[in-house]
Amino acid sequence: MTLTDGQRAEAARLLREAEHRADPVEPLSALLPGLDVADAYAVQQDNIARRLADGASVVGHKVGLTAPAMQRLLGVDEPDFGHLLDDMVHRDGSPVLAAHYCRPRVEPEICFRLARPLGGPGTTVEDVLAATDAVAPALEIVDSRIRDWRITLVDTVADNASSAGLVCGPWTPLAQVPDLAEVVVDLVVDGERVDSGSGREVLGHPAAAVAWLANTLAEFGTSLEPGQVILPGAMTTAPFVTAGQKVEARFSVLGPVLVTFV
Repeated sequence: MTLTDGQRAEAARLLREAEHRADPVEPLSALLPGLDVADAYAVQQDNIARRLADGASVVGHKVGLTAPAMQRLLGVDEPDFGHLLDDMVHRDGSPVLAAHYCRPRVEPEICFRLARPLGGPGTTVEDVLAATDAVAPALEIVDSRIRDWRITLVDTVADNASSAGLVCGPWTPLAQVPDLAEVVVDLVVDGERVDSGSGREVLGHPAAAVAWLANTLAEFGTSLEPGQVILPGAMTTAPFVTAGQKVEARFSVLGPVLVTFV
């Protein structure tokens, strides 16, 4: 780490206030030029700890930066991760208040639900599939508390990997899904398809992202627990959304999931 405890605390405070007010701040990487990845994860953990102290609970994790284009944009060669809390979860089809966010986007993902503990190091795709009991169609609401999404790696890591919400559809037993890499999705906004993708867009196989997460969390002394859900990464582009828009992700095998912004 390169920042002082006081500097990390200030970064965490800025992000908390930006989220509470839905009013983004300037990039932390500009405000605190010494910010490195270790500092950024410490800032993320500080804000998660505060939310847990206020009564929230961890329901899982998300993996970000799995798309090669996003890795090239931020100059990195591996993903990042954030936390999913119970107060971030919305029911399939329910209305979501757009004004709650700074500048939200949505991305379709295959959500994993674990039946067994999963911890690294050395976790493989096969280990992930053996530990997973079901998958579901999902939409992740991503939001940046950094102004105009002018993010570097450390900005998004500190900002809980830009995670903001989860809308999850019905669960399908994993045994009924032949190959997650072959699952395809159409992302539909206000009745028009804006993009399509497959599970291969996520590190070649969505379970590869979950394996990466398990191995990375081991470095923090943490493992994935039964019942937790994992978002492995986007299968398409992530369009911006505003109040009045309806977003649907139509998955092969898994079915649709829907959210309306009001």
